[in-house]
Amino acid sequence: MRALRQARKEQAPSRSAARQQTTAARRAVADARRDARAAARAAKAPGQGRAGRAAGWTAGKTASGVRALVNKARAARDRSTQGQVAEKRAQVRKAPARRKARWGLLKSAARFQGRRLLAALLALPVGLLGCLTTPLGRKLGWKWLQYPGRRLYRGLMRSAQEARAERDEQIRARLAAEEAEAERDPDEIGDRVERPAPVIPANDGQEAIHVSGFKFEEAAAEMENAARTYEPDGNMEVLAMIDNLPTALLSIANTFRILAERSDEEFAFEKEVAAGFDDIHQTLINAVDAAETLVPLFRSVHAADIARHEDPRNGTEAEKGWNV
Repeated sequence: MRALRQARKEQAPSRSAARQQTTAARRAVADARRDARAAARAAKAPGQGRAGRAAGWTAGKTASGVRALVNKARAARDRSTQGQVAEKRAQVRKAPARRKARWGLLKSAARFQGRRLLAALLALPVGLLGCLTTPLGRKLGWKWLQYPGRRLYRGLMRSAQEARAERDEQIRARLAAEEAEAERDPDEIGDRVERPAPVIPANDGQEAIHVSGFKFEEAAAEMENAARTYEPDGNMEVLAMIDNLPTALLSIANTFRILAERSDEEFAFEKEVAAGFDDIHQTLINAVDAAETLVPLFRSVHAADIARHEDPRNGTEAEKGWNV
């Protein structure tokens, strides 16, 4: 049994990691379904009329609001789950101290009952003697001769109760101190084993860090420079770029989703780093929704201009007669 428990304790991934992976997979499936519906709407928009494009724009706005509500509900659910996990871990850390306190209170109660029994045994012969002294004390008016057994029992019980109350107060104070110490314990339960401080490599700044492979800043700089120097041949080229904008932003959002997943599963990063990448991914997903609303908006406000190019009257040359 000890070996089975040890194997279960060392299983990979841990229960917390497995729970997070299951949640991420379930949410990824839901996001993929929503993205597929959004892509279908974007694909239908160019072939529809003005009313259809307006309906598509309305549907995009609705999808953006729904996605924001979904993200808000997910964040609230994650906070609730983290609170429950933190509460359970606190209970596990405090369990030894509470078990020790319960055992101490039980021993204190047993000790009190023992003193009660001893008081009864001591008061019994004195009470029998009181059967003779009590009438004499009443006759002489001496209270110290009346009911000596009862007074002895009450005195012993009062002392026992005070001693028990003092012991219980000390036990509870010790329990509060140990629980507070457990809250500050650096060896608390975590999702992963923390890296010891002595083996963390120190970077004195003399050795340069060489990055190979993925260089997001270079790709972003190239995109910025391309936007600054962009000179389209015509506005229809800009329309084609806007039509493909949601897909491009979705690719950028998926970049940070992949980084979040790999930071959580492969890289030697803390959980906060993966959560940061995931926050960026959620923000970019909202940008994808905004880009989807831009497509029907552009087509709606420039419907007449676009119609001259997509559906010219009597050909393109005839349409050029309107020199405006």
